[in-house]
Amino acid sequence: MGRLTVDLAGVTLKNPVMPASGTAAYGQTMAQQLDLSALGGLVIKSTTAAPKAGNPRPTTAPTTAGWLNAIGLKNPGIDNVLAEKLPWLASHYPELPVIGSVAGASFDEYVTVAQKMASAENVKLLEINISCPNVDHGGLAFGTDPDTVTALTKAIVDVVNKPVFMKLTPNVTDIVPIAKAAEAGGAAGLTMINTLTGMGIDLQTRQPILAHGTGGLSGKAIHPLAVRMIHEVRQQTSLPIIGVGGVFTPEDVLEFYLAGANAVQVGAATYGQPTACTDIIAGLPAAMDKYGMTSLKALIKEVQG
Repeated sequence: MGRLTVDLAGVTLKNPVMPASGTAAYGQTMAQQLDLSALGGLVIKSTTAAPKAGNPRPTTAPTTAGWLNAIGLKNPGIDNVLAEKLPWLASHYPELPVIGSVAGASFDEYVTVAQKMASAENVKLLEINISCPNVDHGGLAFGTDPDTVTALTKAIVDVVNKPVFMKLTPNVTDIVPIAKAAEAGGAAGLTMINTLTGMGIDLQTRQPILAHGTGGLSGKAIHPLAVRMIHEVRQQTSLPIIGVGGVFTPEDVLEFYLAGANAVQVGAATYGQPTACTDIIAGLPAAMDKYGMTSLKALIKEVQG
């Protein structure tokens, strides 16, 4: 076992670094820019029951210390993903653990997509994107109400045979009750954090810079918030945590570990630097040497006991 090896709910990753959901789509484009087999895992785009065209453009824009995006869950639908996207990954990268990201607008949709996603052999973990608006209950995100989170987590865990990680939204007053609600529902782990709701306005046109109006803020600006929230949640649970939010360097990864993370995802960094994930992986051993860290497993034990 290498010094970068980590275990997530019984799934072994050779290193802790993977692209955040949406940033690598289903791997084909990223595979032209870097060797996917060098990654710890690949998180695919959040996938819904039926294909979604997404929001009108512009859907992304640079802003203060980060990016705003309102892609609108654009994806080809779970049946297409099972028929084409996941088999392509399985044939080209048979050893690569895939994390299947699931989205929905209702309980039934989440459960249906999760069941189908879990049927793919190369999907080793499910990540449930609970930042989606709940159409049955006024459009508030599923992930903002603890009771809903517990019930949704349980509904999914009951029908799949793969570990379920709930991806927490930071757009709440206190993220700890949401994390505990996911644990109460039987989650095997947590991914945190998703983007924060933000907005930018063009002075020339007087209009929002995104066609959708608001969007999710990612990038360096949200890193300290992610560190704080991971640290808060780690005090209350022993579940594995995948940290995400403004990871640009090996040092950012190690900071997440000191806060209580077990693995990391890289998002906005890949926009300006397509090889960000593999660059960070390559730089981790030297950064660990600098701070006297022998292995990530030892670091997890030191921080988490």
